[in-house]
Parts: sequence; C-alpha cells; structure tokens
Amino acid sequence: MDIQTFLKIFPLKYVVIYLLAINIIGFLAMLIDKQKAKHGSWRIPEKTLFLLTFLGGGVGTISGMYLFRHKTKKLKFTIGFPVILFTEIALIIYWIVQ
Repeated sequence: MDIQTFLKIFPLKYVVIYLLAINIIGFLAMLIDKQKAKHGSWRIPEKTLFLLTFLGGGVGTISGMYLFRHKTKKLKFTIGFPVILFTEIALIIYWIVQ
C-alpha cells in the first residue's frame, strides 16, 4: 500500500491523534509501573511496555523511562526501546520516499 492509499483510509489527523494517544499511554505506563515498583505491588509486564513501544509509543515510553528513572539500568530497555523507535522511523521514511 502506498502513502496516498494509506492516508485515504486513515486521514492524517487520525494518525496524529493515535500517535499522541499511544505515546501518552506509554508515558503513563512507565509512571504507573515506577510507582508500583516503589510500593512493591503488582507491576506492568515488561512485554506490555515493549508492546506499547512497538505500537508507536516509543517517544512516550523512552521519555517516561528517563524522566522517572525507571528501567534505565536494564539494557533490554535502554537499547530495545530506541532500536524499536528508530527502526519504525526508518521504515516510515523508506515507505514515504519509495
């Protein structure tokens, strides 16, 4: 599917709204998980945090990770989240330019 077809199906304003929402959710998930970690209660599964990042919430989860200093000592997160984000950005740029 080319970019014009995609934007006919999903108008740009809805794509922007989706990206804002998923990034806010990712940011809040990092905050909630940090608070739960402090209190020793039930935690958000790591695969859920990665899923939020994979679904387009990379900016939110990375921002939350560093702002709340949460999961910053785990290489899986400090490398994994940015790799997912930059891969998605590269794929989108490739898709638009082709």
